[in-house]
Amino acid sequence: MSESVASRRVLKVTDQVTALDDDLVVEEPMEIRLDGTSLAVVMRTPGDDADLALGFALTEGIVTTPDAITDVAFLGDGRWDLTTAEDVTIDPAQFQRNFYSTSSCGVCGKASIDAIRITGARPPEGPRVTSDVVVSLPAKLLEHQAAFHTTGGLHAAAAFEPTGEIVAVREDIGRHNAVDKVVGHLARERWPLPPLGLMVSGRVSFEITQKAAVAGISLICGVSAASSLAVDLAEEFGMTVVGFLRDGGFTVYTGEERIQGLG
Repeated sequence: MSESVASRRVLKVTDQVTALDDDLVVEEPMEIRLDGTSLAVVMRTPGDDADLALGFALTEGIVTTPDAITDVAFLGDGRWDLTTAEDVTIDPAQFQRNFYSTSSCGVCGKASIDAIRITGARPPEGPRVTSDVVVSLPAKLLEHQAAFHTTGGLHAAAAFEPTGEIVAVREDIGRHNAVDKVVGHLARERWPLPPLGLMVSGRVSFEITQKAAVAGISLICGVSAASSLAVDLAEEFGMTVVGFLRDGGFTVYTGEERIQGLG
């Protein structure tokens, strides 16, 4: 069984009561350290943890390039340590969270909204896509959600080309963790990232928009709604946010010029 899935005995109640084994998504704490100093504890689904740690460092603005991290080491018992390059000086106290981050709230513990507006983080013009590409994304994402099909309890994030081709997919109980895993994976291969879009399986929150902006992704699509703060941030940074992407339609909150025929 995958490390992201655990079996538990449950009672299924319909017109009768049946005892059976059910597959559940695993949720466990992961501590992220920088040169030995603890930065945060995130609640995540195990798997692709090294990508998560690197992606977290990038999207939180702790480092501005993956080259600033020379090693991502597993210390055991859910602890990972990021080692910075010799010529990189970072004060971990600037980024330490006041308490652990839950799987549903990646910005919990931040002192203020101003603290998570990464200075100068403005993504490039980014991709232009057709409406057909946009409406094709949910089905393509679902094809890659193996653990979701097993448990029904995982979110997913995917990076896609302007043609609609999916280039990376990661699952996690926290949608923001899934984004960090995708960014961390891609950053190992190329940085800055090429013009890509981001597709998420749930709502488009402020933090997902912020993480995309820092990673240089200017087009975000989600199957559910966008929050007001996410839209405000997207407008501020010139990004495109698409929500309610389902049943062949979608809502464009901002940045319609990236969708051909709309702007």
